[in-house]
Amino acid sequence: MELAKVRWGMIGCGDVTEVKSGPAFQKTSNSELVAVMRRTGKLAEDYAKRHNVRKWYDDADELINDPEVDAVYIATPPSSHKEYTIKTAKAGKPVYVEKPMALNFAECNEMIAVCKAAEVPLYVAYYRRAQPKFIKIKELLDKHMIGDVRFVSTTHYQNAAGDVRNKQNPPWRIQPELSGGGLFFDLGCHTLDILDFLLGPIKDVHGFAANQAGYYHAEDIVTGIYQFESGIHGVGAWCFSAYESVDLNEIIGSKGKITFSTFGHDPVLLTTDSGIEQWDFPALQHVHQPLVERIVADLTKGFSQVPSTGVTGARTSWVMDKIVENRGEII
Repeated sequence: MELAKVRWGMIGCGDVTEVKSGPAFQKTSNSELVAVMRRTGKLAEDYAKRHNVRKWYDDADELINDPEVDAVYIATPPSSHKEYTIKTAKAGKPVYVEKPMALNFAECNEMIAVCKAAEVPLYVAYYRRAQPKFIKIKELLDKHMIGDVRFVSTTHYQNAAGDVRNKQNPPWRIQPELSGGGLFFDLGCHTLDILDFLLGPIKDVHGFAANQAGYYHAEDIVTGIYQFESGIHGVGAWCFSAYESVDLNEIIGSKGKITFSTFGHDPVLLTTDSGIEQWDFPALQHVHQPLVERIVADLTKGFSQVPSTGVTGARTSWVMDKIVENRGEII
């Protein structure tokens, strides 16, 4: 599939689309956001007017079947990702879907199968795979700057913000029927996906999930251990009711280590016997843009390798499902 220009339709106009993603479709060469949809039409109209988008809808089917829409970006909660992906694929249009890819691994597989049958590409918004910071880390690993990789550790904890304590009107991110789980599904997926990008697929997973603070029903603490296909071991701990925030990943090798955050803007550190080297990466205005540029190049020129697809996104969902598979009693 090669298009002269990608005219995007966007389903969902929530916070993620205001700065992180939406403007990237306008600022990328050979790309334009031509239509947006939100169930509340006035909100869709407001977004469209503020972002110079020509069309707005309150019905997803109308946007998907608009002949001026070439590809669809699905920016809704995960509970509707499968439905909109299937409809878009059956309309013969490429899909770019937010993360996590779906509520669970089984839904991911359905989405992949439908897109394959329709012969349309399926991309997933794990945008860190295209950002300079994580490409640099992969370069350091590929150059064996820390020797043979032995294991990776992740420590992520943060305070329970006020919105998740609101039991009358909780955010969708902590409602498993909408998000797949708690904040681990919303945030932990980014780290697990970038580890897949850096170290390859995970082949074996075990974990524990519980709710300790009682602010909501979904899990608020998760620990996991995993083994990659390469033989590398990994361990991760995520807690969303702690007293401060920490975001730390360490990849340990036979000759050194690489230290980095998933969400922060602190430098990437390479520690070896020669000392410590660091690389600083400024915050990106539109975090989706490097990945959107790859996707547009793929759709218009057919030669760009897109690092985040339905296949890679499904792997991350499989890992999360396995880590929390014994959480049934707390949901």
